[in-house]
Amino acid sequence: MVEIETHDLTRRFGEFTAVDHVNIQVPKGEIYGLLGPNGAGKSTIIRMLSTLLAPTSGSATVAGFDVSREANDVK
Repeated sequence: MVEIETHDLTRRFGEFTAVDHVNIQVPKGEIYGLLGPNGAGKSTIIRMLSTLLAPTSGSATVAGFDVSREANDVK
C-alpha cells in the first residue's frame, strides 16, 4: 500500500516554477527524506502534501485521499 504518492506534481508562482513534475511513491511504514539546497522546492512539496498550498498541476494523494479534492480528509 502506498501512503504518499505524487504524479507530475508542479507548482508555479507566476513565471517561476518552484516544483517541476515531481513523482514520489512512499509505501506505508517507510521513512522518506526530502533533501536539497535552499530553494529546491522541499517546503513547497510539503505544503502541497499537507493541503496548505494547491498544486498548479499534477496530482498527489496522502493515505489514499487526493490533496486537491479531499483536503479535509488529508488533514
